[in-house]
Amino acid sequence: VREQSTAAVLAELLTVLDDIDRAKEHGEVVGGFKAVAASLDAVISKLGLEQFGEAGDRFDPNIHEALTHSESAEVTETTCVQVFQPGYRFAGRIVRPARVGVADPAP
Repeated sequence: VREQSTAAVLAELLTVLDDIDRAKEHGEVVGGFKAVAASLDAVISKLGLEQFGEAGDRFDPNIHEALTHSESAEVTETTCVQVFQPGYRFAGRIVRPARVGVADPAP
């Protein structure tokens, strides 16, 4: 039961984590807010929430949600080429799939 309640709380925090990630991308995490963001990252890591999904990852429909699709001569297997939103897992379960753009090898 404790694991389920922790998972529910962490799932609710995903939008906050997304907002912080967007702020980091734009260089807006500075001053006191930078310390708060770092503290939040430390707490969620300690609780066991893991972020995943990187450009270059092999596409796995079990953990990735493909939002765009293309072909590329630069890949040899279906590959995540862009990450729109990272995925998260907790206690071995997917809380949210990574939302990605994928490319198949060009024919």
